[in-house]
Amino acid sequence: MNSKTIGYIIKRLLLAVVTVWVVITVTFFVMHAVPGGPFMGEKAISEAAQKALEAKYGLDKPLFEQYITYLADIVTKFDFGPSLKQRGRDVVTVIADGMKTSVKLGVIAAAIALVVGVVLGSFAALRRNSIIDRIIMVLTTAFVSMPSFIMGSFLLIIFSIWLGWLPANGASSGGLVLPIVTLSLSPMAYITRLTRSSMLDVLGQDYIRTAKAKGVSRMKIIFGHALKNSLLPVITYFGPMLAYIVTGSLVVEQIFAVPGIGRAFVTSITGRDYPMIMGTTIILASLIVIMNLISDILYKIVDPRITLE
Repeated sequence: MNSKTIGYIIKRLLLAVVTVWVVITVTFFVMHAVPGGPFMGEKAISEAAQKALEAKYGLDKPLFEQYITYLADIVTKFDFGPSLKQRGRDVVTVIADGMKTSVKLGVIAAAIALVVGVVLGSFAALRRNSIIDRIIMVLTTAFVSMPSFIMGSFLLIIFSIWLGWLPANGASSGGLVLPIVTLSLSPMAYITRLTRSSMLDVLGQDYIRTAKAKGVSRMKIIFGHALKNSLLPVITYFGPMLAYIVTGSLVVEQIFAVPGIGRAFVTSITGRDYPMIMGTTIILASLIVIMNLISDILYKIVDPRITLE
């Protein structure tokens, strides 16, 4: 890498730090501005006991002091604090346990979406206006427009209830098959459409016509020129999409009872588990920022003509 590329990466890393800090700050103050508290739902808890719990977790201190203490713990010790609902467990431990499942689920789903999407999109572009192209476009339009909770419920009813081929519980053996398919369908459809439109644009460029006029083989034109140059929009989409899938689709993990980070996030919101909400939000924001940076660097690898500034 040259000095310009290194300088760009450093600048983006500094910007990433600022972005994550803004996310932390906004989330912290908005979360505490919502009426109620993490112990309001406790059964038969007295006011004295509630105050004792707030003192134990530092919630009785002024809000700005809580904010400074929280930032200091993150920067110096990477400590998100204890979970207020899962007693005896730290937020980092809960997130780490959830990420083991979410990462496996997300990476497999993203890989399937990328490979199948690029193949279908390329095939549709090369068979433009054919019956196959129209079928692919109809299916991908349906997958893109259908919400994940509808698709997940639909697959659950067919393959778990009617046919009984796959388990409905994501924590059981083979239980990740349906969540993976559910998570991959919408991104796969979107990547298919991106690849198709981008490849159609590339196939109409002058250098493609020149290559054909020079007698370059069709396979070399497709894989050496057209496909490579049509992947830039896919790379733009794939980075944030991977971060989103890895951190877990909240609805999909709830539908299939997958013990991932998304399910833990939903539980923390309903229970007002402040440290858990903050921890999962920070992890999600950090992953999205990092994947955006990786996507920008991949631009340079795919197309050396691009200058990072």
